[in-house]
Formats: sequence, C-alpha cells, structure tokens
Amino acid sequence: MSERLNSAAVAEKAIVHAELPAMLRDPREQVEKPSMKLVEALAPVEAEPAVIRQDVDRTFEMPTMLYGATVALYLGFIAMLGIGLSTPELALPMAIFAIFIVGLFAAPALWLGLGRKPQARAKTFGELAQGGIQTHTGLLQGRDAVIQMMILPTLIVIWAMTVLVIAGVVAA
Repeated sequence: MSERLNSAAVAEKAIVHAELPAMLRDPREQVEKPSMKLVEALAPVEAEPAVIRQDVDRTFEMPTMLYGATVALYLGFIAMLGIGLSTPELALPMAIFAIFIVGLFAAPALWLGLGRKPQARAKTFGELAQGGIQTHTGLLQGRDAVIQMMILPTLIVIWAMTVLVIAGVVAA
C-alpha cells in the first residue's frame, strides 16, 4: 500500500504544524502572551468536517483465482466429510458450514464491487510471478506468496482425507 502513495499525498499529510495555533508552535510565545480565560477555553471550537477517503485498496493484490481455489478446497473438505461420514444428523451442520464458507468469501467480493470502481485491482498470475507482492515483512516472491496462501486449505483437505482413512480403518 505504501508504494501507492505519491509525493503530493505525503506532503499534504506531513504539514501538520502549519495548522497549529502560533502559541503551540513556539513555546516562548506561550510565556509572553497572557493565558486564556476560562470562558474562552470552554467555548466550543468550530471544526471543519473530516474528509473520509473512499478509495481504499481492498483487493489484497492476490489473483482472484487463488480465492476461488481456496473456496473450492474448503467446500471440498465439507463435501468429503459430509459424504464420507454420511449420517442424517450431519446433513444440516454440513449445509450450514457450506453456506458460511460461501458467504464469508462472497460478501467481501460483493463489497469490493460496490460503489465506484476502485483504481486498485488484483494482480494477474504473471504480474505476481514477475514482481512478487509487498508484505508487512518485505517483498515476497510470487511463488512463495501462492504457497503461503494455499498451504492451509490444502492441509485441511489432507486432514479430511486422514480422518476418513482413520474412520474407515476403525469401522472395518
């Protein structure tokens, strides 16, 4: 996100001291001028309304297909356990889990599409492979970012397979 800041935006936010009253800029002026009276100090200060920025990057810059693969692996986990451990009592909880998984990924996707189109967009696989992605700890290569993003869903599917193998061995 910091790479998207231009020098004008940084300069605009950096000049805070120019907006402060003169007596707060120079401590010597505080001593030379008489202090405020109680009535003046308690008088309400009229402030300008705050400007709220609406152009926030909510894409996380990762390719959209990776999010789809994550949803598919999570739903695969639910389907594997639902079919492998099929009992009438599990039908409702598995359906609820599936609805939550779809909802937790669909709501942010819909949220991203609302309003005016943001200038930020998700990277393509080529852009990710070529330039990597900037994280909190530094630049991460594209391959490493994909591995980090997909390791948990993959391990969860492997866990479901392991549970089904153990259930099959115990039942036999």
